[in-house]
Amino acid sequence: MVGDPLNISHGQNAVLAHQRAQAGRPSYESGIPLASTNDLKNGMVLNIGNQLWSVVEFQHVKPGKGPAFVRTKLKAVLSGKVVDKTFNAGTKVDTANVDKRTMQYLYKDGDDFVFMDGDTYDQLHVSEAVVGDSAQYMLENQDVMVATHDGAPLYVELPASVVLEVTYTEPGLQGDRSTGGTKPATLETGAEIAVPLFIEQGTKIKVDTRDGSYLGRVN
Repeated sequence: MVGDPLNISHGQNAVLAHQRAQAGRPSYESGIPLASTNDLKNGMVLNIGNQLWSVVEFQHVKPGKGPAFVRTKLKAVLSGKVVDKTFNAGTKVDTANVDKRTMQYLYKDGDDFVFMDGDTYDQLHVSEAVVGDSAQYMLENQDVMVATHDGAPLYVELPASVVLEVTYTEPGLQGDRSTGGTKPATLETGAEIAVPLFIEQGTKIKVDTRDGSYLGRVN
């Protein structure tokens, strides 16, 4: 569950808003960046209950009676869990700075995947648990997006689709193109997906990295 919002007065909200406008950045309290629910935008990451939540949707509501509020849909950065959360208008929320940068996957080192920043050449070790299912569609020297918070890896994001070679599949039969059937195929990353019966070993195919589905052949 997401923690309850903090209540602050309208006067405090006005002061905070003025300070943010003057500084051009979120206010800080004890070193933690703060924002008002009036500042929410899609993609903003909040730190609630020591968990990171990304704002997926938000809606400012001004009912005929009672105080205004903000209805949000939040997604847990690490688990992907989505929850609905309502805040009082003007509530202060802790924000988190999530650094997203393109990095090159170099190699596997034990249980870690090693990535390199192409600008600084700094290397980052990311655990199997953080890489997750992305490992099934990731080749060495491939560029991916790595998100970190305070230097700690949060997740790895691949392009929506990648091109991979089929390294093993049972031979198809002539005429299989029109049957609509599928068969298992092993990709060069070791992942196994379902492909049409006419796909042959050595064929390069486009794969959806979100669900592992076959998208088509690549000439």
